[in-house]
Amino acid sequence: MQYSLFPAFSALERRIPVDLSETVIAPVQPRLERPRRALAWEDVQRLLKAVDRSTPMGLRDYALLLMMSNYGLGAGEAIRLQFDDIDWEAGTVRPKTGTAFTLPLLPAVAKAVAHYLRDGRPSGTPTRHLFVQMKVPFGPFAASSAIRHIIAKHARAAGISGTFLGSHVLPHSHAARQIDLGTPPRVVSELLGHRDPESLSAYVRIATETLREVALPVPA
Repeated sequence: MQYSLFPAFSALERRIPVDLSETVIAPVQPRLERPRRALAWEDVQRLLKAVDRSTPMGLRDYALLLMMSNYGLGAGEAIRLQFDDIDWEAGTVRPKTGTAFTLPLLPAVAKAVAHYLRDGRPSGTPTRHLFVQMKVPFGPFAASSAIRHIIAKHARAAGISGTFLGSHVLPHSHAARQIDLGTPPRVVSELLGHRDPESLSAYVRIATETLREVALPVPA
């Protein structure tokens, strides 16, 4: 429970005889009241184009960010991807989002991942994780904070700034994009592995194009 600091300060300064801070309850923000932050889809494209794919690290980062933005993967889901999650013959990918969905392996994603595996991923890497660190012993990422740094790095290169550029900005951007394209919010929520129905409203409120269509006209 949060209390107002003003009554406590007033009592400390002897401006009021009694400390009333414990009787004043600060406003409580309802769960999911604050909309999740997302990038406009044009900014997602700018971020991807800013990745320098002339280096092994750039090939990894591009394939990683492309998968996150196209499939709505969170950082934890991206770093848990392994070779067995991609079926090259069937052209499918099965992200570890807590759902049983098998998604199509999009041509652009397949090309980026293949390029990374052929020319970017260190040879002899002792793990079946798809994305690995570019330093000895070339193991999988230990925490999602590494993905946050990757996103922030390429966002700066693209001229995109903001305090919300964390590891969840790409899945949130993907969700907003899908809703703008007409995908039912419940389907988007299930694809992202969210079973809580209340999470639907959080994604609807960041779909700016859809909200613009249903907005009421401003009175003259």
